[in-house]
Amino acid sequence: MAPRQASTSQSNFDTDSVYYVHPSEGPSSLAISLKLKGSNYLAWSRSMQHALGAKNKLTFIDGSMPIPDLGDLNHSDWERCNHLLHSWVLNSISESIAPTIVFHDTTISAWEDLNEHFAKVDHIYISTLRSAFNNLRQGTKYVLEYFIEMRSLRDELNSHRPIPNCTCVHPCRCDFVHVSKNYRTEIKSFSF
Repeated sequence: MAPRQASTSQSNFDTDSVYYVHPSEGPSSLAISLKLKGSNYLAWSRSMQHALGAKNKLTFIDGSMPIPDLGDLNHSDWERCNHLLHSWVLNSISESIAPTIVFHDTTISAWEDLNEHFAKVDHIYISTLRSAFNNLRQGTKYVLEYFIEMRSLRDELNSHRPIPNCTCVHPCRCDFVHVSKNYRTEIKSFSF
């Protein structure tokens, strides 16, 4: 019996290909410091996007890459990467949330499901964040410790209420976005 031939797919050797998987990468090779617990969805999502971007795998979750047909030469490479990414997502969420996505066939459908359930920000949570931010005091904390806690709350609050970008057909001539960013910078200074 002849030994099994290794796949000769071009993407297995092209390190710039989205299908490239380094030999050291496996189901537990992607480590991010945050596990999704629900209320930390935005921070978790950003951490995952950075990690997947570093591995050139964002197209598997952002919808920009169509799933290759079964007859497509890239289908087996896509399937291998899809399984790997799905395991990375599963390993980065809490045990109580994992059962909600374990039966998804594609990473993108699991990603969209998590987004649908956890990205919705309710007004009560924003109110809680604002209250925590407004009531934060340095007390006996070191300045650095206080600053980090304040910045973390402020950044999370800002992520729920980003400054909108101009969507005009022609480049906008008003200074609204610039003024808004300056205003937010002043608020940062005043709060510290």
